[in-house]
Amino acid sequence: MRNLCIALLGFFSLPAVAAEISVLCAGAARGSVLPLIETFVRENGHTLKFDYGTAGQIQEKLKAGARPDVVIVTTQVVDALEKAGTVAKGTVTPLARTGMGVGVADGAPAPDVSSVEAFRKALLAARAVAYIDPAAGGTSGKHFAGVLEKLGIAEQVRPKAVLVPGGYAAERVAKGEADLVVHQISEILPVKGVKMVGQLPAELQLWTTYTAGVMAGTKNEEAVRALLRYLTGPAGRKAFADRGMEAPN
Repeated sequence: MRNLCIALLGFFSLPAVAAEISVLCAGAARGSVLPLIETFVRENGHTLKFDYGTAGQIQEKLKAGARPDVVIVTTQVVDALEKAGTVAKGTVTPLARTGMGVGVADGAPAPDVSSVEAFRKALLAARAVAYIDPAAGGTSGKHFAGVLEKLGIAEQVRPKAVLVPGGYAAERVAKGEADLVVHQISEILPVKGVKMVGQLPAELQLWTTYTAGVMAGTKNEEAVRALLRYLTGPAGRKAFADRGMEAPN
C-alpha cells in the first residue's frame, strides 16, 4: 500500500502533457513575441509554431482553412472573429498597442517629421518611400495610403513607392532600396541598420492595439491560456515596451 501511495503521488505531481501551440500572428507583434519564446518554452514545457501575415493575410489564411490554436492580430479583426464564432467567446486578450513612425538608414540625416507640413515635405523630398502595400491588407499600409490622400501628395509619392507585401518594410531602407520608411514603430525598431526618427504627427497618427484570441475548438486551450498569461505578465510587458509597444488602454 505504501508503495502504491508513493507511485500515485508521483503520478499526480507530473506536469501536464506538453503541447505544440500553433500561433497565427500579425507582423507588428512579431518582434515582441519572438524573444519570449525560449523562456516560455523552458518554463512551461510547451513549444510554439508561428505563422505570420498582415491583418488581411491572416483573415485570408483563416478563410482558407488555417486553424491555429491562437491568433494575434488587431482588435477589430479579433472582435469580428469572436462574433463569427471563430474565436472562442470570452478569450479576447489585448496585449499591446503601437503607433506609426518614420525610419531612415543609420547615419543618414534625420528628416523633420514633427508637424504635418514637415512630414509632407520629407515625403516629397525622399528619393523612395517604403511602406506596406495597402493591397496586402496591412493596417499601416492602408492607413498611410489614406494619409497620402489627406496630404494631397498621393500622385507624387506613388511613383517612388517601394511597396512591401508584408514583414519588415524597414529592411528596404537597410538594403538601400528606399531612404525613408513609414511603418508601425514595433516593426522599425527591430531592423538593424535603420533608426526611427520620430512618430507620425498626432493629426495623422494611428494607434493599433494587438489582441490575442483563443481559437474555438482548440485542443490546447490550457497551454494557450498559459501563453497569454505569460505575454500579459511582467516579461511580456517588458518585451513589448522594449520594442515600441505600449500597454493597451
